[in-house]
Amino acid sequence: MAARSGQGTGLRPDAARNRARILQVARERVAGGDNSLQLNVIARLAGVGVGTVYRHFPDRHALVEALSVERFRELVEQARAASSAEDALEGLRGLLRFTLDLALDDPDFATVLSSAGDARAQTSGMKAELDEAVAVLLDRARLSGAIRGGVEADDVRRLLCGVEHAVRSGEGERRELYLGVLLEGLRPPR
Repeated sequence: MAARSGQGTGLRPDAARNRARILQVARERVAGGDNSLQLNVIARLAGVGVGTVYRHFPDRHALVEALSVERFRELVEQARAASSAEDALEGLRGLLRFTLDLALDDPDFATVLSSAGDARAQTSGMKAELDEAVAVLLDRARLSGAIRGGVEADDVRRLLCGVEHAVRSGEGERRELYLGVLLEGLRPPR
Protein backbone atom coordinates (compact mmCIF):
# COMPACT_ATOMS: atom_id res chain seq x y z
CA MET A 1 0.00 0.00 0.00
CA ALA A 2 1.41 3.39 -0.90
CA ALA A 3 2.03 5.90 1.87
CA ARG A 4 -0.78 8.43 1.93
CA SER A 5 -0.36 9.92 5.36
CA GLY A 6 2.76 11.93 4.61
CA GLN A 7 4.60 10.03 7.36
CA GLY A 8 5.92 7.25 5.18
CA THR A 9 3.96 4.72 7.22
CA GLY A 10 1.81 3.29 4.43
CA LEU A 11 -1.28 3.83 6.58
CA ARG A 12 -4.61 5.22 5.46
CA PRO A 13 -5.03 8.81 6.68
CA ASP A 14 -7.56 7.82 9.36
CA ALA A 15 -5.33 4.99 10.60
CA ALA A 16 -2.34 7.36 10.67
CA ARG A 17 -4.37 9.86 12.72
CA ASN A 18 -5.42 7.11 15.14
CA ARG A 19 -1.81 5.94 15.52
CA ALA A 20 -0.62 9.51 16.11
CA ARG A 21 -3.36 10.06 18.70
CA ILE A 22 -2.47 6.83 20.50
CA LEU A 23 1.20 7.88 20.64
CA GLN A 24 0.25 11.36 21.83
CA VAL A 25 -1.87 9.97 24.67
CA ALA A 26 0.88 7.50 25.61
CA ARG A 27 3.46 10.33 25.71
CA GLU A 28 1.12 12.40 27.88
CA ARG A 29 0.64 9.46 30.28
CA VAL A 30 4.39 8.94 30.58
CA ALA A 31 5.00 12.69 31.05
CA GLY A 32 2.35 12.63 33.78
CA GLY A 33 4.25 9.89 35.60
CA ASP A 34 2.18 6.88 34.51
CA ASN A 35 4.55 4.40 32.89
CA SER A 36 2.08 1.51 33.04
CA LEU A 37 0.91 2.22 29.48
CA GLN A 38 -2.10 -0.06 29.80
CA LEU A 39 -3.36 -0.40 26.25
CA ASN A 40 -7.04 -0.40 27.22
CA VAL A 41 -6.59 2.88 29.14
CA ILE A 42 -4.68 4.39 26.21
CA ALA A 43 -7.51 3.36 23.86
CA ARG A 44 -10.16 4.97 26.05
CA LEU A 45 -8.20 8.22 26.43
CA ALA A 46 -7.38 8.33 22.70
CA GLY A 47 -11.04 7.81 21.81
CA VAL A 48 -10.39 4.64 19.81
CA GLY A 49 -11.29 1.00 20.27
CA VAL A 50 -8.92 -1.37 22.04
CA GLY A 51 -8.65 -3.34 18.79
CA THR A 52 -7.33 -0.22 17.05
CA VAL A 53 -4.57 0.13 19.65
CA TYR A 54 -3.66 -3.55 19.36
CA ARG A 55 -3.59 -3.32 15.57
CA HIS A 56 -0.90 -0.64 15.79
CA PHE A 57 0.84 -1.94 18.93
CA PRO A 58 0.29 -5.63 19.66
CA ASP A 59 1.69 -5.24 23.18
CA ARG A 60 3.14 -2.70 25.59
CA HIS A 61 6.69 -3.33 24.37
CA ALA A 62 5.74 -2.39 20.79
CA LEU A 63 4.23 0.86 22.08
CA VAL A 64 7.34 1.60 24.14
CA GLU A 65 9.51 0.99 21.07
CA ALA A 66 7.44 3.48 19.08
CA LEU A 67 7.80 6.02 21.88
CA SER A 68 11.59 5.48 21.89
CA VAL A 69 12.17 6.54 18.27
CA GLU A 70 13.27 10.10 19.14
CA ARG A 71 15.62 8.87 21.86
CA PHE A 72 17.19 6.45 19.39
CA ARG A 73 17.66 9.22 16.85
CA GLU A 74 19.42 11.36 19.47
CA LEU A 75 21.61 8.44 20.47
CA VAL A 76 22.55 7.50 16.90
CA GLU A 77 23.45 11.15 16.19
CA GLN A 78 25.57 11.30 19.35
CA ALA A 79 27.29 8.00 18.44
CA ARG A 80 28.15 9.30 14.99
CA ALA A 81 29.60 12.47 16.50
CA ALA A 82 31.59 10.44 19.02
CA SER A 83 32.95 8.19 16.27
CA SER A 84 34.53 11.21 14.60
CA ALA A 85 35.92 12.77 17.81
CA GLU A 86 39.61 13.58 17.71
CA ASP A 87 40.28 11.41 20.78
CA ALA A 88 38.43 8.11 20.36
CA LEU A 89 38.55 7.27 24.07
CA GLU A 90 37.08 10.64 25.01
CA GLY A 91 34.43 10.14 22.32
CA LEU A 92 33.59 6.76 23.85
CA ARG A 93 33.50 8.20 27.37
CA GLY A 94 31.15 10.98 26.25
CA LEU A 95 28.91 8.54 24.39
CA LEU A 96 28.68 6.20 27.37
CA ARG A 97 27.80 9.10 29.68
CA PHE A 98 25.17 10.41 27.22
CA THR A 99 23.65 6.94 26.80
CA LEU A 100 23.61 6.32 30.54
CA ASP A 101 21.84 9.64 31.10
CA LEU A 102 19.19 8.74 28.49
CA ALA A 103 18.66 5.31 30.05
CA LEU A 104 18.41 6.70 33.58
CA ASP A 105 16.00 9.38 32.44
CA ASP A 106 13.77 6.90 30.61
CA PRO A 107 13.61 3.34 32.02
CA ASP A 108 11.40 2.20 29.14
CA PHE A 109 14.03 3.36 26.66
CA ALA A 110 16.62 1.45 28.69
CA THR A 111 14.46 -1.66 28.34
CA VAL A 112 14.22 -1.24 24.57
CA LEU A 113 17.96 -0.56 24.32
CA SER A 114 18.83 -3.77 26.19
CA SER A 115 16.12 -5.96 24.68
CA ALA A 116 17.32 -8.90 22.62
CA GLY A 117 14.11 -8.98 20.58
CA ASP A 118 12.48 -6.04 18.88
CA ALA A 119 8.79 -5.75 18.06
CA ARG A 120 9.35 -3.28 15.25
CA ALA A 121 11.73 -3.42 12.29
CA GLN A 122 12.42 0.29 12.81
CA THR A 123 13.85 -0.45 16.27
CA SER A 124 16.10 -3.17 14.87
CA GLY A 125 17.24 -0.76 12.17
CA MET A 126 18.05 1.94 14.71
CA LYS A 127 20.00 -0.52 16.85
CA ALA A 128 21.94 -1.53 13.75
CA GLU A 129 22.70 2.15 12.97
CA LEU A 130 23.81 2.67 16.56
CA ASP A 131 26.00 -0.43 16.53
CA GLU A 132 27.54 0.64 13.23
CA ALA A 133 28.55 4.05 14.60
CA VAL A 134 29.82 2.52 17.84
CA ALA A 135 31.81 -0.08 15.87
CA VAL A 136 33.63 2.72 14.04
CA LEU A 137 34.38 4.36 17.39
CA LEU A 138 35.59 1.08 18.91
CA ASP A 139 37.82 0.37 15.90
CA ARG A 140 39.42 3.79 16.27
CA ALA A 141 39.88 3.30 20.01
CA ARG A 142 41.41 -0.16 19.44
CA LEU A 143 43.83 1.23 16.85
CA SER A 144 45.00 3.83 19.35
CA GLY A 145 45.48 1.11 21.99
CA ALA A 146 42.81 2.60 24.25
CA ILE A 147 40.55 -0.47 24.45
CA ARG A 148 40.95 -4.22 24.31
CA GLY A 149 40.25 -6.36 21.28
CA GLY A 150 37.17 -8.51 20.95
CA VAL A 151 34.71 -6.01 22.40
CA GLU A 152 31.88 -5.34 19.96
CA ALA A 153 29.28 -2.59 19.86
CA ASP A 154 26.56 -4.92 21.12
CA ASP A 155 28.78 -5.84 24.10
CA VAL A 156 29.20 -2.17 25.03
CA ARG A 157 25.45 -1.59 24.79
CA ARG A 158 24.70 -4.53 27.06
CA LEU A 159 27.44 -3.63 29.55
CA LEU A 160 26.12 -0.08 29.75
CA CYS A 161 22.62 -1.42 30.42
CA GLY A 162 24.15 -3.31 33.34
CA VAL A 163 25.69 -0.08 34.63
CA GLU A 164 22.29 1.62 34.26
CA HIS A 165 20.72 -1.13 36.38
CA ALA A 166 23.45 -0.83 39.03
CA VAL A 167 23.13 2.96 39.20
CA ARG A 168 19.33 2.77 39.43
CA SER A 169 19.45 0.17 42.21
CA GLY A 170 21.91 2.34 44.15
CA GLU A 171 19.85 5.51 43.69
CA GLY A 172 22.45 7.11 41.40
CA GLU A 173 25.07 7.82 44.03
CA ARG A 174 27.82 5.77 42.39
CA ARG A 175 27.14 6.70 38.76
CA GLU A 176 30.62 8.03 37.97
CA LEU A 177 32.33 5.17 39.79
CA TYR A 178 30.40 2.53 37.84
CA LEU A 179 30.97 4.31 34.55
CA GLY A 180 34.69 4.50 35.36
CA VAL A 181 34.76 0.77 36.13
CA LEU A 182 33.16 0.05 32.76
CA LEU A 183 35.69 2.21 30.94
CA GLU A 184 38.58 0.64 32.83
CA GLY A 185 37.24 -2.81 31.94
CA LEU A 186 37.30 -1.89 28.26
CA ARG A 187 41.00 -1.06 28.39
CA PRO A 188 43.55 -3.64 27.23
CA PRO A 189 44.78 -6.05 29.93
CA ARG A 190 47.94 -4.90 31.64
